[in-house]
Amino acid sequence: MKLHGLALVFLLAVATCKAVEDITCQEKEPFTCSNTDSLNSKSFGKDFIFGVASSAYQIEGGRGRGPNTWDAFTHRYPEKGGPDLANGDTTCESYTNWQKDIDIMDELNATGYRFSFAWSRIIPKGKVSRGVNQGGLDYYHQLIDGLIAKKITPFVTLYHWDLPQTLQDEYEGFLNRTIIDDFRDYADLCFKEFGGKVKHWITINQLYTVPTRGYGIATDAPGRCSPAIDKRCYGGNSSTEPYIVAHNQLLAHAAVVNLYRTKYKFQGGKIGTVMITRWFLPFDENDKDCIDATERMKEFFFGWFMEPLTKGRYPDIMRKIVGSKLPNFTEAEARQVAGSYDFLGLNYYVTQYAQPTKTIVPPENHTAMMDANVTLTYVNSRGELIGPLFAKDDDPKKNSYYYPKGIYFVMDHFRTRYFNPLIYVTENGISSPGTEPREVAIADSKRIDYLCSHLCFLRKVIKETGVNVKGYFAWSLGDNYEFCKGFTVRFGLSYVNWTDVTDRNLKDSGKWYQRFINVTTNNPPAKQDFLRSSLSFHNKNLADA
Repeated sequence: MKLHGLALVFLLAVATCKAVEDITCQEKEPFTCSNTDSLNSKSFGKDFIFGVASSAYQIEGGRGRGPNTWDAFTHRYPEKGGPDLANGDTTCESYTNWQKDIDIMDELNATGYRFSFAWSRIIPKGKVSRGVNQGGLDYYHQLIDGLIAKKITPFVTLYHWDLPQTLQDEYEGFLNRTIIDDFRDYADLCFKEFGGKVKHWITINQLYTVPTRGYGIATDAPGRCSPAIDKRCYGGNSSTEPYIVAHNQLLAHAAVVNLYRTKYKFQGGKIGTVMITRWFLPFDENDKDCIDATERMKEFFFGWFMEPLTKGRYPDIMRKIVGSKLPNFTEAEARQVAGSYDFLGLNYYVTQYAQPTKTIVPPENHTAMMDANVTLTYVNSRGELIGPLFAKDDDPKKNSYYYPKGIYFVMDHFRTRYFNPLIYVTENGISSPGTEPREVAIADSKRIDYLCSHLCFLRKVIKETGVNVKGYFAWSLGDNYEFCKGFTVRFGLSYVNWTDVTDRNLKDSGKWYQRFINVTTNNPPAKQDFLRSSLSFHNKNLADA
């Protein structure tokens, strides 16, 4: 009888695996991946985390904290805060409505939540020596305790672009090496205060973004650039400052990781950083110059940070092209930066075609991002769009488009190029227009297409290559203030009524994600995996046979 029972369970396991293997992923519309009977959390490994993500400035509101760089930026340049001249002064008000956030996550069946601490909420004046805000500490303790009570794993980002403004005023933030000590002191306080409960730490969100958008083209805080790039900039050099800021980010990150690994090793947690990723395809796959431009773009986009993080030096092609503008690591710094992560968070949204740039600009119009000598587009040499519409612009030429298979290539690239690190997909999502009526915004089938098509390829790359991905966080938990877009777009899996932010409902995408995680009400919850956990044979699960 026991043998018959074992045989039956084995056949069920094989049948389950067969069903997963039969899933076909589409690169373009129409997508057929939304059936959660075929693609669901059980398609991934045991203990795989499925969650949602947010950031402090975008959801908390300004009450109860000191000013930060995005406060100053959006008040100084309201037109850069969004077409609606909005800012994060009042958004979802999660500072007071944190329980509502947890309720939504619980309704989603989420098993993880990636969020950020507001540095200026914990240390309003930037430096620990100037005082700590107990109210800020209490807020995050309540939030973390509430998550843990619902069995939702907290992933905490220390810096999601909202630097205390006082540090920007005093020494221009990450442009100055003084930031290394201040960031380490801030992290030290956080590890000491929350490290008993938080076991997944992220130092900096998207290492590429602040140097390029904040100090290169000034679309983001703090808004520095060369005068010829934007005459509104209060100062800056778009050709040199991005490299200095990126370098200091790496040093600050490495200093915090070293602190955590030495002083707080006993807490038993993991620490890493987050990369913004895209995939790049040749504009003309038969043209060698386009192929070379594609590979060069990968080095300037990924390698700029990943080569130091793995080898302690910048890519050869960057050192050759950028020359003396690229800072150098001392031997001690190189040793500390190399290997300074236990995991990587990868944010992925779109893929672009790459071709060599032929335009030469005057020195005063040059930015560091031009050094790759690459032009990026969403259409190839045959006039074909890369995929479905991602974001619509008033100027159709500025529309962006997405390519679900890009997430497959990104994950495999990090596996093969950077020694198969532990990876969490820390952001993945799509916006919809903020002007849509409530009933239209909630019926967000396009968001379901985006999420399921990417999850399909994520499952595929894990199965086919063995890439070490252990979690996925949809962007975002709910509608919020979007950097540079204000409230003109919605990214949330839950709808937020901006006239009453306590009025929230799961959108169709949220209900789909809920079913995806939990599969069906007749099956065990996603936080369990009965088939995989209840039977093992020589330490190998039958479901993996």
